[in-house]
Amino acid sequence: MLKEKSILITGGTGSFGHSFVPMTLACYNPKRLIILSRDEMKQWEMAKLYGDDPRVRFFIGDVRDKDRLHRALDGVDFVVHAAATKIVPTAEYNPFECIKTNIIGAMNLIDACIDQGVKRVVALSTDKASSPINLYGATKLASDKLFVAGNSYAGAHGTRFSVVRYGNVMGSRGSVIPFFMSIREKGELPITDSRMTRFMISLEQGVELVWHAFEDMEGGEIYVKKIPSMKVTDLARVIAPHAEQKIIGIRPGEKLHEQMIGTEDSHYTYEYQDYYKILPAINGWGSSMERIKNGIKVPEGFVYASDSNPEWMPPEALQAWIDENGERIGKV
Repeated sequence: MLKEKSILITGGTGSFGHSFVPMTLACYNPKRLIILSRDEMKQWEMAKLYGDDPRVRFFIGDVRDKDRLHRALDGVDFVVHAAATKIVPTAEYNPFECIKTNIIGAMNLIDACIDQGVKRVVALSTDKASSPINLYGATKLASDKLFVAGNSYAGAHGTRFSVVRYGNVMGSRGSVIPFFMSIREKGELPITDSRMTRFMISLEQGVELVWHAFEDMEGGEIYVKKIPSMKVTDLARVIAPHAEQKIIGIRPGEKLHEQMIGTEDSHYTYEYQDYYKILPAINGWGSSMERIKNGIKVPEGFVYASDSNPEWMPPEALQAWIDENGERIGKV
């Protein structure tokens, strides 16, 4: 589907973009792959990785700027929306800025994609959008709702929008693995709660989920990858087996366990071999066979959370992943 097409990724110099761009170039050979972001230095550094590859373009811009989006999307077929204000404390202390990027930015992108005739858009979401307790999660829930409803808003224009949702991205910049690795020599790791669990997904798995969404979507679906969980104490033990684990208490806006599908969504959720799909509650789309395909309805009250997850990552699997990816952990 993506072969010889023009693709744009917002926030493309972030962790996801650094995996999406090379993987998509290798697997699909798109006509153009445009990286839109607002940080010129990150673009400068990323451009060095691709030399004179004519398929890769860089475009300075901000999703808050609707006119700039309109220009950037000229002739674009597919969009991945990865731009967001994502750090929980940053959002709590800068709520206006978080809303401008995560909600107003989503609205701008939806409008611009419809106006420019983009075929399909996949927006990246987060576990924090399911039953949110912090501002970041609340803005991403609002964003998810906007992208789902955008399919009605598009009308006869034909632009279709869907969402992919996943949890803790292993080794991404600012996440727990590189943080623990950066301080393990001190002999002490801070643990917010000994019961805490997290979903574990690699960037490559996240990219593959986006590819699948482009192939499968009719519009309005939220795709949730089946991934393993791990206790944070076990994760810390793999990274620093001899370090003391100091319990410091849960921080404001932090959940004890991650949740990607809440009980309120169970009525519209279907299970597939490698993922779940939450169908839209609006317009009768939740019973659309074009969207359900071969899915199996989950039981009433179903919850997909990191503590009740049937699949767990063994410590040796995490160690093998760290050994394989050590040089790039925390770099992007």
